[in-house]
Amino acid sequence: MVIPGDPQDRWIMVTWRFLGGSFGLLTAAAILVVLTGSANPLGVIVVGLVATVGGAAWLHRRAVLVLDTSRRTEAESFARILQGLSRSVSPAAVVEAMVGDLGRVTAADHCVVVRLEPDAGSPVATLVSMRAGVPSTTSVLPLGDLDTSQGDDAEGVTERLAASVEAFFGIANTLAVPLRHDRTVIGAIILSRRNVEAWPAATQRVLAAAALEASAALSRVDSARVVGAQASTDTLTGLPNRRYFDEFCSLLGQRRRSEDDHEFGVLMVDIDWFKRINDAYGHGVGDEVLRAVAGAIADAVRDGDVPARFGGEEFAILLRNSSLQVALEVAERVRLAVSQLDLHAWRVPGVSVSVGVAVGSRSHEPISDILVQADRALYRAKRGGRNQVVAA
Repeated sequence: MVIPGDPQDRWIMVTWRFLGGSFGLLTAAAILVVLTGSANPLGVIVVGLVATVGGAAWLHRRAVLVLDTSRRTEAESFARILQGLSRSVSPAAVVEAMVGDLGRVTAADHCVVVRLEPDAGSPVATLVSMRAGVPSTTSVLPLGDLDTSQGDDAEGVTERLAASVEAFFGIANTLAVPLRHDRTVIGAIILSRRNVEAWPAATQRVLAAAALEASAALSRVDSARVVGAQASTDTLTGLPNRRYFDEFCSLLGQRRRSEDDHEFGVLMVDIDWFKRINDAYGHGVGDEVLRAVAGAIADAVRDGDVPARFGGEEFAILLRNSSLQVALEVAERVRLAVSQLDLHAWRVPGVSVSVGVAVGSRSHEPISDILVQADRALYRAKRGGRNQVVAA
């Protein structure tokens, strides 16, 4: 395959034509000598050698073309894999970007990607069949498959992962390469096919290169997820911060036309007399009180509710699908949970909160208006003596 306009390829083509023409002239001259009857045994030998060398040169040219085509196919497939990986923003997208082109270029029947899932705490294996219409399969493997405490190197860990995948999915004739983060093995890419012949060197090269780039892509995705989590999390309490809360409310406001999102509640929670705690015990103790209150709030709300540190000693809680009665019950649970905190480790006798409650039931009602109503209810709770729940 020649790249049009490439000077190097044009020069290669010229030299091959010159070489072919030279052999053609030599062959013609030798045949002419034989036909005129002036050849001797040495001339016949020369004619045979010329023909043999010419045939070898032609075969070599064919082999070079086949190798060049194969390498270019590898490069194009790898370029597609790289393009897909560069756009991937999640582990699932990384897997999807790899398996399709890997299957096509390697003639594999199955492609399995195993990676350590931070949320699951164990290796997760995703098997993708190259047959159209066959759904992918995902399973959790034993954490011990990634254990390196026994001194296993990357090759040993990869072989153990491949053995687990073979046993679980019932596949054979596998080719596996490790996925790494820094120098630690975090998973593997495993190809399988029914053909029992050895995997060609081209497949091994493509798979090794894909694993290297996939490792970098997974590390990039994980790093982006960590950075995103840090940007939306209050570092002191571990709760979502106000930025996350505002963004969540904005998204919820766009979806409130669906049936299950018509009613929601907002709780505004403020620690009573928090400045006195800071003045009496110091800001270090005040930080511990904030952490304890945040933990009590997180334990008291329902699954699906969104508690956040709103700022200073103030917290906000978004209650999805909540009537006024439900919102008041959750608010009272929060108030009671905080009042029962044991803070004697920091010599603080106790702490209380005031809670303002507001509920929105009309889809066109802005969430920001409900927040204002809950904040006003909180102000009334403060004026009414604190340590109480007041509804808007």
